[in-house]
Amino acid sequence: MSSSLIILLVLTAAGLWLVGVFNSLVRSRNRVKESWSDIDVQLKRRYDLIPNLVETVKGYAAHESGTLDKVIQARAKAMGAQTVAEHAQAENMLTGALKSLFALSEAYPQLRAVESFTKLQDELADTENKIQAARRFYNTNVLSLNTRVEQFPSNIVASMFGFKKEVFFEIANAAEKEPIKVSF
Repeated sequence: MSSSLIILLVLTAAGLWLVGVFNSLVRSRNRVKESWSDIDVQLKRRYDLIPNLVETVKGYAAHESGTLDKVIQARAKAMGAQTVAEHAQAENMLTGALKSLFALSEAYPQLRAVESFTKLQDELADTENKIQAARRFYNTNVLSLNTRVEQFPSNIVASMFGFKKEVFFEIANAAEKEPIKVSF
């Protein structure tokens, strides 16, 4: 074998390796984007349910406007979030506000008896479960991408082509990790 053939084989192998690593990084980045869109769909569904829930509560607990205003403000902030970190912070605030709203139903037993309120509670609980599942899926994909971006030798290819680590979508503290309780 001539030295030029050996060099050609080595360069071909290196090129194929580079293409393979690049493609796996692209695949990982696209999975992160796809999994974020799953979260986004569920968050939008949650945002759509909240005004109906607030209106239902208004009819039975109108003088609890402070709690209702907090929910409305937290929803608006969550809808305006741009980055994953902003979404995480806003969603934590919204979850806390919703917990306060559901606590009102304990003070207003007639509210618990309203079919539309209980139906909205069920739909919101289902949405919360879907958000948690989508969050786990997203964070798994972020972990996979971040590992590839940091791990040698793929980190060399990642830095050459501008691949960056993504941010996890996390809940801020242990108290907020508890699901919203919607059954009374």
